[in-house]
Amino acid sequence: MMLTLLRLSLIVLILGCVAFLPSCSSTAYQAKQEVFMFSYFTGNGEDGLHLAYSLDGYQFKPLEKGNSLLIPTVGEDKLMRDPCIVKGRDGRFHMVWTVSWNEKGLGHAYSDDLVHWSEQQFIPVMAHEPNARNTWAPEVFYDKKEDLYLIYWSTTISGLYPETQSEEEDGYNHRQYYVTTKDFETFSETQLFYEPGFNVIDGTIQEVDGEYLLFVKDETREPPRKNIRIAKSEKLTGPYGPAGVPITGNYWAEGPTVTKVGDYWLVYFDKYIEKDMGAVMSSDLENWIDISNRINFPVDSRHGTVFKVDKSLFDQLPFAR
Repeated sequence: MMLTLLRLSLIVLILGCVAFLPSCSSTAYQAKQEVFMFSYFTGNGEDGLHLAYSLDGYQFKPLEKGNSLLIPTVGEDKLMRDPCIVKGRDGRFHMVWTVSWNEKGLGHAYSDDLVHWSEQQFIPVMAHEPNARNTWAPEVFYDKKEDLYLIYWSTTISGLYPETQSEEEDGYNHRQYYVTTKDFETFSETQLFYEPGFNVIDGTIQEVDGEYLLFVKDETREPPRKNIRIAKSEKLTGPYGPAGVPITGNYWAEGPTVTKVGDYWLVYFDKYIEKDMGAVMSSDLENWIDISNRINFPVDSRHGTVFKVDKSLFDQLPFAR
């Protein structure tokens, strides 16, 4: 009888660990001395950059009690929406963001410590296009092989792609565009980045085993889709293939950001109708489980970017925690 009880206890313990395997993995992951950071905005982005941190990739806490850490100064509307931060080979962090609902450029600034930031720069990436209506949700990807930065975003150009044109939501009908740069002073010509055959925004890239995965929001309004899907390419600049099936559920999702926690890929996103953050998890980037009930983000946080920093840098941050 005692032996049977011991066996049952062991089975329960093993099953419990399997059921919460990401948590077990994340505990081991902490030993690697990296901290997850989350750059985000609140409201409409008027008060600027907010940062949060997590030791396990599931529970994010705000820095500086949730107060803004950088006030936007460029663009007519002076917003700082969709802040995306990436670190280059030299250890410098570059950030790009949406400065306005209706302008033909994006914001950029850099920092060596996430505390002191350079003068903010307006980059007029769509100034050449007279019918461009906006420059939304820019992201920056650092290509280690080429020591090159890819900046990509979504723009509606009036009159293009009439087959997906809707009059809903102010008639926006986005496709994605890009430029490259090595120094954020000179830039390549703007080119089309992704045309999936639908209204697309909020792209974010992960390189996995030499393949590039582009996570995007299907912005189709009629009938509404509003979900996150994945396209793939063998080259960073494309061409990217058709977007796969939705990886998010029966809710409207936007602003995906992706990282690996232990053995699992996590995609965080903004459930903007529900005013909450959500997440899905996968071990193979094919099969996804919704874990929205297992994550926690700062109150009122809107989408941004999750990135990793060395714990030694994090420990030097003077922000209140």
